[in-house]
Amino acid sequence: MSKTILLIGANSGIGLATARALKTQGFQLIAAARSAAALEALGIPVQPFNALSPSPLVLPPVLDGIVYFPGSITLKPFHRLTAEDFLHDYRVNCLGAVAALQAALPALKAAASASVVLFSTVAVAQGMPFHASIAAAKGAVEGLMLSLAAELAPKIRVNAIAPSLTDTPLAGTLLSSDAKKEASAKRHPLQQVGDPDDVAQLVAFLLSDASKFMTGQILRPDGGLSSIRTF
Repeated sequence: MSKTILLIGANSGIGLATARALKTQGFQLIAAARSAAALEALGIPVQPFNALSPSPLVLPPVLDGIVYFPGSITLKPFHRLTAEDFLHDYRVNCLGAVAALQAALPALKAAASASVVLFSTVAVAQGMPFHASIAAAKGAVEGLMLSLAAELAPKIRVNAIAPSLTDTPLAGTLLSSDAKKEASAKRHPLQQVGDPDDVAQLVAFLLSDASKFMTGQILRPDGGLSSIRTF
């Protein structure tokens, strides 16, 4: 029997790549996002969801998994960051996930086993200038993931993915020219930036039974940036 998965915010970038990959692999998908066009073109039913002001979700009685994609990139010198910047990133990345997970929890508990996938960033494990706000928000997501992995075991697995810079619309201003792409690639030991299709395959793995012995883990498709140096 195919798994029913709820995608939150999967209307571009890694989320849309994941939707395509999961459709190809036979998952049954429903979604909640700010924009429906790209997902509906794949035949996926979509209801409205805004991470800054989450509305109630209409969900099936049983869900085998949920993936929360909404994110932000607020890059500023620390002295220029405002309380509103920190609150915005926290609400989009952490509180939006909390709202979606609380809405989905009864349906996840009704499944024989279920999987939750959240997104962090390499900037939590690897300190980077100008990332204070987003690193703080995603650090909270990693703490949420660990706490829920403990609380919801053994029936519900909870894991996270922490990519480095990935070629998506969200990162468009950072990769807007060949020179920027080359400079970004050179900062990674593998000399490339992330590909959303590669990250999508990790999401599919975490939702599948192939990862049934994994919970409370952070997968790091970051080109080696968080753990090694080649110079």
